[in-house]
Amino acid sequence: MLLLRWFAKNRNYPGFGRLTHPRQRIESERMHVIVLGAGLAGVTSAWYLRQAGHRVTVIERQPAAGLETSFANGGQISVSHPEPWANPGAPAQILRWLGREDAPLLFRPRLDWGQWSWGLRFLLECLPGRTRRNTEAVARLAIYSRNCLRALQTETGIEYDRLGKGILHLFFSPGEYAQAAPRAALLHGFGVHAEVLDPAACLKTEPALAHCEDSILGGLYAPDDETGDALAFTQQLAGLCREAGVAFRYDTPLSALAVEGGRAVAALAGAERIGGDAFLVALGSYSAALVRPLGECLPIYPVKGYSVTLPLAPDAEAPSVSITDESRRIVCSRLGQRLRIAGTAELTGFDSGVNPARCQAIQRRALQLFPHLAPAGEAEYWAGLRPATPGNVPIIGRSRLDGLFYNTGHGTLGWTLACGSGRAIAEIIDGKTPQLGFPFRHL
Repeated sequence: MLLLRWFAKNRNYPGFGRLTHPRQRIESERMHVIVLGAGLAGVTSAWYLRQAGHRVTVIERQPAAGLETSFANGGQISVSHPEPWANPGAPAQILRWLGREDAPLLFRPRLDWGQWSWGLRFLLECLPGRTRRNTEAVARLAIYSRNCLRALQTETGIEYDRLGKGILHLFFSPGEYAQAAPRAALLHGFGVHAEVLDPAACLKTEPALAHCEDSILGGLYAPDDETGDALAFTQQLAGLCREAGVAFRYDTPLSALAVEGGRAVAALAGAERIGGDAFLVALGSYSAALVRPLGECLPIYPVKGYSVTLPLAPDAEAPSVSITDESRRIVCSRLGQRLRIAGTAELTGFDSGVNPARCQAIQRRALQLFPHLAPAGEAEYWAGLRPATPGNVPIIGRSRLDGLFYNTGHGTLGWTLACGSGRAIAEIIDGKTPQLGFPFRHL
């Protein structure tokens, strides 16, 4: 409780400086920073680094920004869900899900020491004290990140199907609903507005739920949460970065980092050597493999998530408030005339192939909640690898090598934490200390 009271008093962070307009060229370039990866983490980092006056080059193996984990996620800016998957109730829950192909968390054992060691660390993070610590760290960064996103959107006018109607967490069992009030109290301690709703209030908040009124036991509504298309945001921000002078090297797969005298000095792309003053690893699930030969051990493992995108007819009875089905770990977000349904987690290595059965299960659940969606075309199925740490806390900060930094491991909250993480690592590379109380990596 003392920790929560301290946070409540200290949750207001210093005001955001006015950003340089993207069309205003920055004349003083102090360092050449090489950003490795053009997903949400890499592009937001590049933006803030350029605003700080650095020369920035982004290297990406794909032909454009945002084509991997950032491509088709659930769309939620979910400050109201800082609790990690690793919590005291997780081990028993995972055991109940074993053998179920439609389980929200599916563990496919492999002859992979990385998978098993990550799993053991996940169990360690389920201890109550660690869960509280991880929840608080994510909550602090999430609040800061949402403020950064809003400031950036106001400053630039960037468009990404943003909808600021909040997120409604739905409960379908008495045990889940019993946790609504304690969760609301925890969020209030962090300065996050959340309301416990009865079934009638849930329907009033989102009328499209009328067809499943009898099965809803209640909800937790976070009116300040948002939704938006992460891919549109990433690609538009990449365009603004280019206008501001950031160089993008697409179709450039990396093979290694070169180190001399304990300092990172170049990124190697085949036979090409790309030098710089600082290197920022923002490669999602592939971050750990790149730095392992350097003696760096990042506790990141890919957790595959699925999504279904449905085009909507003009008269579709689709939700405008984002929905989180707490029992099935499925979210629904309105993105213009599309509905994005996403969820589940699958530990199966680096296999990013789409399992149609998993996508069909997600789609069936959405149609149970909203039987009159009236899709206007074929559903688009997608699967992506989310870079998860055992405790869901991302790795942001310095490595043990000079000139090497990290902004990776955001798991299921990459969209929620993107702008705050990008701004924070830009400040760290710039020699400053972000005033967040977040456990930034510093070796």
